[in-house]
Amino acid sequence: MNLDNCPRCGKLFAKNFRDVCPVCIRDIDKEYQLCADYLREFKGAIISELSDQTGVSIKQITKFIREGRISMVNAPNMSYPCESCGTLIKDSHLCDNCRNRLTKSINEISERKSASSSEDKNAEISYRGINKYKDKF
Repeated sequence: MNLDNCPRCGKLFAKNFRDVCPVCIRDIDKEYQLCADYLREFKGAIISELSDQTGVSIKQITKFIREGRISMVNAPNMSYPCESCGTLIKDSHLCDNCRNRLTKSINEISERKSASSSEDKNAEISYRGINKYKDKF
């Protein structure tokens, strides 16, 4: 049996398919139901309004969206924060600016890595050349 502490309430529980205890699962399901009921009545709600009216945290609402439990189709004004900068977005985990910045950083790192590996290769070749002739000096 795999025991763990619930990250939400701290209680010890037998870990199964979910990472939280059964009591917290019920609480999360109640929070989802509150959000779903509110969105049925007020389709144009934004995430901060939904959080204020239901008492459910923006972080939890974002989880519901990412899990597909809250559909962006049924809530056209709904958006959630970018994981890097917090700008409100409608899809993915990062906004366009953060995604472009990350891509640029990755490209710079790979360019530096390829440049340094070619320098290492050149140094290795010249070192091998010296080894061939070191007995003759």
